[in-house]
Amino acid sequence: MKNKLAKLKYLPNNYEIIEPGDHVICAISNKKILLTNLNYWNVDLQEAYYSFKEAQSKREKIK
Repeated sequence: MKNKLAKLKYLPNNYEIIEPGDHVICAISNKKILLTNLNYWNVDLQEAYYSFKEAQSKREKIK
């Protein structure tokens, strides 16, 4: 499934694929994140982040 947006449910240590695809979009930078590279997300907000930098930025905004 090349170049198809996946729909995921983010869990504490993993995610569940709701709709198959090969990537998701970062909630901060709008960068494409291949599922094989997806390492950062927020379970409560159900958002994915491209890197630690974006995840930290979001964490600071919600404090």
